[in-house]
Amino acid sequence: MTLAEYNKSVDEHSDGIYRFILKNLKHEDKARDIVQDTYEKLWVKVNEVSAEKVRSYLFTTAYHTMIDLIRKEKKLTVFEAEKHDRPAAPDHYNGLAQIMDEAVTRLPEDQRSVIMLRDYEGYSYEEIAEITGLSESQVKVYIFRARMFLKNYIGSIEAVL
Repeated sequence: MTLAEYNKSVDEHSDGIYRFILKNLKHEDKARDIVQDTYEKLWVKVNEVSAEKVRSYLFTTAYHTMIDLIRKEKKLTVFEAEKHDRPAAPDHYNGLAQIMDEAVTRLPEDQRSVIMLRDYEGYSYEEIAEITGLSESQVKVYIFRARMFLKNYIGSIEAVL
């Protein structure tokens, strides 16, 4: 990969990686740090990564960096169990995007990652399997379960509006 191809990958993919990580972590500074770490790792392996495979390499690296951060933070912090017995729709309308974001944050980590790669970033099942290290069939199962959870959490569109 040449310097021009590296710079082109920054221009083309950094926003998508940032959005993907931000949707998962909900923390802007951590998302920026992961994007920066991802491009630093690419720079170290610039001679090993081809320009055709750079998008897959970047998302895979960002995903694994995010997972490492999440695992590290879980070791440092004890999370309290959250009750989910409240109604899906709030008492006042906050916007469908906000309701969807809240629903997506309630998904388990693996399901949230694959649903975001599929529905937000447009990756194929095969590409998601390559990025996450899961089998293609497991990716399909996680996406199905995530969509079922979201459907049950949100309920009907009339309840949301």
